[in-house]
Amino acid sequence: MSQISQPQPSSTGEEVVAGAEALKDAVAEKSGTFAEIVHQLDAWGFTFADTRFSIWTALVVVLVVVGILLFARLFTKFAHSLLRRATKLDPSQRLLAEKLLSVAVWAIAIMIGIDMLGIDLTALAVFSGAFGLAIGFGLQKTFGNLIAGIILLMDRSIKPGDVIAIADQAGNETFGQIRKIGIRAVSVTTRDEREYLIPNENLMINQVENWSYSSRQVRMQVSVGVSYGCDMNKAEQLMLEAARSVDRVLKNPPPSVWMSEYGDSSVNFVIHCWIDDPEEGVGNVRSAVLKRLWDLFQENDIEIPFPQRDLNLRDNAQFQQLVAAISQRMDKREQAD
Repeated sequence: MSQISQPQPSSTGEEVVAGAEALKDAVAEKSGTFAEIVHQLDAWGFTFADTRFSIWTALVVVLVVVGILLFARLFTKFAHSLLRRATKLDPSQRLLAEKLLSVAVWAIAIMIGIDMLGIDLTALAVFSGAFGLAIGFGLQKTFGNLIAGIILLMDRSIKPGDVIAIADQAGNETFGQIRKIGIRAVSVTTRDEREYLIPNENLMINQVENWSYSSRQVRMQVSVGVSYGCDMNKAEQLMLEAARSVDRVLKNPPPSVWMSEYGDSSVNFVIHCWIDDPEEGVGNVRSAVLKRLWDLFQENDIEIPFPQRDLNLRDNAQFQQLVAAISQRMDKREQAD
């Protein structure tokens, strides 16, 4: 009676993952049942370029990769929690330390994984050139943005919580607060809750208007026009009073009022106000000053003018004919009534 032969692992190829072979030998010493299962899984495979690949090899690789990923993620979270407890670090220093620690943890985890698997990297040399070139081109911008983010955190020119001026695709400028500096981009949230993701590299090579780089105090301007017939000194006092009445306007430095120009219909002033919380918005402060100033102007008979034009008509024969025609028409209308 003939006996069906079981598939045997080929002995002509060298295992690409030496750790899989070592683990198979260890299992065979401990349990015969598991040894048969492992032997069967290892028998299903193929040999390519003097290197053997099998289902057992792939299974070991998957288990080690999953274990390394879990270890790196858990250890990174644990290390970050320890850094957050270090009260001596400011937010930008802590974020920089977290990024460097994450890079170190993942690099160590990858090396541990390679060592555990016992991968013979020389067996993959046939793929290393093209694969490395493709990875280099594909991740060029990613690594550039990563290094740019680390440099931004090291020189502390831009850090979480700063308020910077940005422009959208239409060229309209607005401002927003930096919420996060990631591996690839900086997250900036505007007052209308629009979130812009700006590549770190762009902030390195382009001009950036940082409202809170060396000081959080920001001066804002409120333009006001009054009639030529008003008491200018009184109007200026009311403007200062309106600015001082707003809670967010700083008392020191105090508000100031400048006469900017003699306009076509008004004398124009600029109220200068200082605030130290630009992330809360500047438009609402300007609105509060103007509302209070409106009430003060109404109480003190200060006129806010509207555009006016003086029309001068030259006297000539054609003009006299036009006046006569209009007068005749008006007389006929009165007689008809």
